[in-house]
Parts: sequence; structure tokens; C-alpha cells
Amino acid sequence: MPTHRAQFAAPSSTVPPKLGILAGGGSIPKHLIDACEKQHRPCFVVAIDNNADLESISSAAHCCVALGSIGKIIDSLKKADVKEVVMAGRIERPSWQDMHLDRRALKMLPKVLAGAQGDGSILSLAIKELELEGFRVVAIDDILGDILTPKGCLGEYQPDSMAQEDISRAVEVGLALGAVDVGQAVVVQQGVVLGVEALEGTDSLLERCSGLRLPGSGGVLLKLKKVNQDSRADLPAVGPDTVTKAILAGLRGIALEARASLLIDQERIVKDADLGGIFVIGVKVQRCPE
Repeated sequence: MPTHRAQFAAPSSTVPPKLGILAGGGSIPKHLIDACEKQHRPCFVVAIDNNADLESISSAAHCCVALGSIGKIIDSLKKADVKEVVMAGRIERPSWQDMHLDRRALKMLPKVLAGAQGDGSILSLAIKELELEGFRVVAIDDILGDILTPKGCLGEYQPDSMAQEDISRAVEVGLALGAVDVGQAVVVQQGVVLGVEALEGTDSLLERCSGLRLPGSGGVLLKLKKVNQDSRADLPAVGPDTVTKAILAGLRGIALEARASLLIDQERIVKDADLGGIFVIGVKVQRCPE
């Protein structure tokens, strides 16, 4: 009687689609590259000139492109056979004259000028352009699952009643700023708004506020997502450098919107905050339905 050997299908190994990383400044692009290596996921980096840290991304296949060269960015992603795209890192936006817009960017310009012209509006347009070309745009936390700020205190220190009032005041101001696509950060001390973030970024905001500090208990830095902001682009972020600058500015703590902001190197952030005697807390922000 003939025998039949059982046939077993080989286990399927699904390789994640190739990821394109549009890299600005800061360490997030490097974290994404490292995550892709751990996941055995192919990736390709488009480094934005005068923004990306080329040394930190050198381990990955990459090219360098000017911010205004939208056509070249898209062509580079297609040539590399990228399927999904993530936008990561700070972008220092130059004047329109210095952006050297290519033909594709010039076609987008009327849409940009017709909008609010804030970073959120421009990034949303960029996402739409990428999607029109067939790319799937994903969020940073889709790749780095543990980077979102959790709710609650993250270290040894907690805000007292005055700090909690400053956080509430900062949320009120921050939501108003975000509604007009201005900034993501506010510094409040004893109920007084010391400064709000505009084009200069959080680091410059903290340096400016250090000279405006009032006597008594230090202020609080709040970072929160803009109203109607696409979570795939430019979520507010805090890293170890922000903690250092907050301490130097005489602040007593940092608050971030829970599950809607990024903590870059959380272990070090908590360690540095504890050593500096300041709190770091993720807060739930009540928003009107969008």
C-alpha cells in the first residue's frame, strides 16, 4: 500500500513594504532607520538639504534633496521602489525666495498661498501630493510604537496646584494658537503667558522666556497638537535637549498632550528631568469635536 508523505506549506514571511523616510533635523530619522533594521524592513531616506543630520542617516540608502524640489523627492521615492512614506524631523522653512521651487512645487504654490500658510497646512498639502502619487503616508508611531507620550507623570516630580493651573492656562492658549496654525508650544508662569512658539521653534522660545522669568515659582512648557492637525505630520515632540533648555530657563516642568505628542528617548528624558528637579507629564486635552 503506497504511503503518502504529509505536505506542509512553508511558513509565509511577509516582508513589510519598503519605507521612505523624509528626513528633517533631529534624531527621529535615525530612530526610524534603527527600527527598520530590527524589523528587517527595507528603507530609503530622502534627506532634506540644510536640515537632516547626514552623519546619523549614513547607514541607510539615501539621497539629498532641496526642500523646494517636490518633483525630485517624488521621483527619488519611486526610483527606490518605496511604498510607504513617513515624515520625520524638524524642517527649518526658508523664505520663498530661497526655496528654489521646482515645477511640481510651483504647481502647488497657489494652493499653499490660498491656505493659512502655516506649517500644518503646508504639510497636509504635501501628504495629499504623496498620496496622489500612490504612496501610503504613515505616522511615526506606526513605526515606533512606544514613542507617544503616555498619560500621567513620567518621573519623580509632580506638578503642584499652581503648576496645574499654569498647564490649564497653557492648554487654553495653545488650542487658540493651533486653531490658526501658528505653533505647538506655550510657556506660562503663575498664570502669565511668557511666550508662544511661532516660526522660531521651541528651543528659541525657551531661550527667549528665560529672560522674561518672573520672581517665584518657575513656569511650565506645554506642547500640544494643533487643532485639526494630521497626526502623520509634525506632531509636537520633546527630546533630552528640550529638557536641558527647560531647566536652564528656570522652568519647573514640561507638559505634553498625551497620545498626541512624541517623547524622543523617554528613558533619558525622565532621568535628566529627575536630575534637574522638574516634572514631565502627559495630559489629556479636551477638544471640541473636529
